[in-house]
Amino acid sequence: MQVCIYEDIHYENLEPLIFVRPVYDLICGMSTLKDKILRHFPQNKFSLHTRTYLAGYLKLVNKVPVNEIIDNDVLFINGRVLADSNFLNEIDINHKEPIIYKNKDTIVAARLNGEYLNKFLPKLNDLISDQDFLGINNIKVENVDVKTINYIWDLIHYHHDMMIEDYQVLYSKIENRFDSKIFDGVHIVEKENVLIKSGTIIKPGVVLDASKGPIVIENNVQIFPNAVIEGPAFIGENSQIKAQAYIYDNVYAGKVCKLGGEVEYSIFYPYTNKQHAGFIGHAYIGSWVNLGADTNCSDLKNNYGFVRMYVNGEAIVTNQQFLGVVIGDHTKVAINTMFNTGTVVGFSSNIFGAGFPSKSLPSFTWGGCGTSTTYDLERAIETAKRVMARRNYIMSEEEENIFRKTFDITKKARKRNGYPY
Repeated sequence: MQVCIYEDIHYENLEPLIFVRPVYDLICGMSTLKDKILRHFPQNKFSLHTRTYLAGYLKLVNKVPVNEIIDNDVLFINGRVLADSNFLNEIDINHKEPIIYKNKDTIVAARLNGEYLNKFLPKLNDLISDQDFLGINNIKVENVDVKTINYIWDLIHYHHDMMIEDYQVLYSKIENRFDSKIFDGVHIVEKENVLIKSGTIIKPGVVLDASKGPIVIENNVQIFPNAVIEGPAFIGENSQIKAQAYIYDNVYAGKVCKLGGEVEYSIFYPYTNKQHAGFIGHAYIGSWVNLGADTNCSDLKNNYGFVRMYVNGEAIVTNQQFLGVVIGDHTKVAINTMFNTGTVVGFSSNIFGAGFPSKSLPSFTWGGCGTSTTYDLERAIETAKRVMARRNYIMSEEEENIFRKTFDITKKARKRNGYPY
């Protein structure tokens, strides 16, 4: 049986993080949605399905078939599935007859073979809808209790539980717990819940407090004096935690990140900097983002009510009391910027100016406070290449094509905000 992780037509609800990655490459806990799915199928061949403009780059990075099937028996799994420890209790992989697994109005998986698979294969050339499965005649449908990610705030909502579960699966059984330079004067609370990999340097005065959850510190991390990290937390390889930083619980920092000031309950993709004073909480931040000194976000309304967040131009009640800022890849934020609760900033924007920026800033915004306009595409690409080169990373032709495609597909949102193009 082949496993195929696919994107459905509801991927747009996860903007702006999905412009340069498929939905299943979104992070929740200490790993991506894709990784959580695949660890349930260690012996199976797998392939990926995605939007056409991402397919070439995805095939290059993953070295697996993309938008093609290589078996005559396939378990299709929705890329928005949160495949926790309960997943295989709901999806019976020993059931070999064609079947659709459905959670309320969302198809989470479908096993197809024979004529059922042959009828479905042409659908792989486009985004997949539930109706593409339900339109197959005489196929069994079973209701299951499987979580799905419908909006970005769902990733934040489930983040704590998945950090605990991911740690248990991926890191808890590693025997060599402290393979690094730890100076005198470092305080570690509940050492059995802390993993520090090789090449890491932890300076005097640092506190690692794993009393509320595990802490994973990857290879070659630098933690400067008097920083505090509370678990659960994950610090990716070659990252830096600056002096006197307060990294509260439920923080994920990908590789080559710099974090300082106060950070709580937030996810940072690789190559992102928030190294100065300021508070970021209940936030979701893409790659190659830079937050200027004293950038702050509110993650709680003054009336303690549920936060509203804009999705495709529509304000939606999230049913979340705590929700900060969501920022797309390659965005830069000026010093002293203040984000209101539930602010969404698109891909490759440059945010500056006095006061609070709008709560919904489309991709390629230049400004954000008061009068805003479109960030010129060529200037944006030039800046991105310059930033990436500082980390010895060269933007590939495939990545530049995705960058340009993102500019094209986000024009509608800019027009809605009154931008010129």
